[in-house]
Amino acid sequence: MKQEKIFIENLKCHGCANTIKKGMLKLDGISDVEIKVDESSVSFTMDENMQQRENVLKKLFRLGYPEQGNNNIRSKATSYVSCAVGRMTEKV
Repeated sequence: MKQEKIFIENLKCHGCANTIKKGMLKLDGISDVEIKVDESSVSFTMDENMQQRENVLKKLFRLGYPEQGNNNIRSKATSYVSCAVGRMTEKV
């Protein structure tokens, strides 16, 4: 197992974090997902598989939270939808 930390774009709140965590935990070989909103980072444990990091980056991009430096208007718009979904599904 390997620890990874990725700095991402468009992370605004705990609704975003909720969406990211749920999405990442659906990926095989990913565990211990921790999102730090204040530093726009996602930390997680993954299998040693080199392809696994690429799968995480693709998932984050599809959710609207690309790795820092890879932002675009589509990602920004997608992140607002993901944020809203995350807020609606947060445990009260």
